[in-house]
Amino acid sequence: MSSKGRFKKLINSPENCVYDNLLGITAIHPGLRLISNSSTTGGRVVIRHDFEEYRQSGRVTLVSGGGSGHEPFHCGFVGPGMLTAVVPGEIFTSPSSEAILMALHAVGSGSKSGTLIIAANYTGDRLNFGSAMEKAKLDGLNVEMIVVGEDCALQSSDKSAGRRGLCGIVLMFKIAGALAEEGKSLKEICEIVKHASENSGTIGISLTPCSIPGSDSSFSLGSDEMELGLGVHGEAGVMRLKVMPAQDVVKKMVDHMTNPESASRLDVKKGDCVAVVINNLGGTSRMEMNIVAKETISYLELMGLLVERVYVGTLMTSLEMAGVSITVLKVTSFLLNCLDAPTSAYAWPNCYLPVGAKTRFTPEPIKLYSLASKVPDLEAAGPQISQKGEAIIRQALSFSCSALVSCEKQLNCLDREGGDGDCGSTLCKGARAILDLLEKGLELSYPSQLLLTLGSVVERSMGGTSGAIYSLFFTGAAKAFIDQCTANTWCYAVELGMQAIMKYSGAEPGDRTMLDALSAAHRALSEELQRNGNDSLEECLTALKGAAQAAEKAAVATATMKAKAGRASYVNADRVNTPDPGAHAVGIWMRAVYEAVKQQIRLRT
Repeated sequence: MSSKGRFKKLINSPENCVYDNLLGITAIHPGLRLISNSSTTGGRVVIRHDFEEYRQSGRVTLVSGGGSGHEPFHCGFVGPGMLTAVVPGEIFTSPSSEAILMALHAVGSGSKSGTLIIAANYTGDRLNFGSAMEKAKLDGLNVEMIVVGEDCALQSSDKSAGRRGLCGIVLMFKIAGALAEEGKSLKEICEIVKHASENSGTIGISLTPCSIPGSDSSFSLGSDEMELGLGVHGEAGVMRLKVMPAQDVVKKMVDHMTNPESASRLDVKKGDCVAVVINNLGGTSRMEMNIVAKETISYLELMGLLVERVYVGTLMTSLEMAGVSITVLKVTSFLLNCLDAPTSAYAWPNCYLPVGAKTRFTPEPIKLYSLASKVPDLEAAGPQISQKGEAIIRQALSFSCSALVSCEKQLNCLDREGGDGDCGSTLCKGARAILDLLEKGLELSYPSQLLLTLGSVVERSMGGTSGAIYSLFFTGAAKAFIDQCTANTWCYAVELGMQAIMKYSGAEPGDRTMLDALSAAHRALSEELQRNGNDSLEECLTALKGAAQAAEKAAVATATMKAKAGRASYVNADRVNTPDPGAHAVGIWMRAVYEAVKQQIRLRT
């Protein structure tokens, strides 16, 4: 399946989307103001609201800009401690020199110092910012320009447009902004930022292309492909790869960035201190970003680098492109102070350090004690069962968990209609965790403690709603075992477990949930035990058979019921016409319990 095509956009019109975007930004962040000489054409400037006061302070003002479509870049980095103004062009299009000149006059006219332009290394940006700077100088303004190009994708040293300016330019905004706030001169800031830029590198990788509003995607990628070394204007990269684990992707990216044979490499050596940016190209989930960050830190530390700061977020995008870029900047304590300096720019991602810490480090996970390995308090453990009783429980747990594991796909399939399609996988996690404990010698002789342990195990292993529900069930059931352990006690335990679920979930029998099967099983179990007694294992088996049949029948009946609880209650009833997966699962493990007890009886005879 190709990912080429036209993507849906939540816009009013392709023609006005850039202007609407800027109006939205300034409405959200009143500290930013929009200067525009026309609603849909001509130049636009986004500037900090106090630019006149700041200009009169004599501090250096900072201007950047470029094509739109990279949000929050550029506007997200305007504010105290970063840029003074930016000039957004149309999507992936450099702003006009006229608009840039308007920005230079806004921040530089009457200034006691000067203005520094920080531009990305793209031909259109260089030409338009350069033209505006020359005109501004003729008008008497003190303006200098730094062009940032830290792209490490191109390996050839042949003459070309040069290294592209990518997300590393954001670090230059931050360093220059901190220096400007300190009152450093234009010359000092130029020298420091230029040196920092030369000691930075960026490499990107894409999983999908992007598309300009009203247009098709710029290139195509197969469902099993990724593009290494792409730019941020939808252009293809330097290498096409097969999709691989994040760990391998990061290694490929960093190795390419630091390749000694590449003309655009970033030279690093063991002991170098670095700051790292993991940038979302637009359509990557935060979970993926965190995983990439973890792998990047690990690999750089394996190379012997000291990762002093890590910034993860959406800084420079390519519309909705799924992918990331990694930026590495060699830092000194001086540059770290610049990066740590405060800023009000809304898109700057802070690195959260412990109070008093000056250096980033990777903390070890805190280890908590395991309830599963906790030695039971024999005085509070409740009644103890015989070895024969332990054998029955072991068999019942083994059969039940194995049955749930074998039905994983079936339960997932049922869950796709009214849920998120993972009911079977979630229950399978809990089942495998219990089976693992059984192999390790799970303590079975005290039902109350066993149920509490099971509640803890499923909560940790399953997680989410299902983990909480089954944890409540086991925890509630444990309260039944105060001074005796009979078939009636187990029946009462099921009742208490159901009550715990209903108390906190708000669901009741009849709502099309697992409670429908569980309540039917409990009712049948209670009636059979009262009718036939519970003196013998055979009598209990009869009751279990009735309970299993009742659970299975009730589960089937949920197919025609209206969902009143759980995720299925949010789905159109016409789309939900199969049994509830949670109720079906109850039927599965109830049947397995019956089969386990039946086998134990056979073994004894």
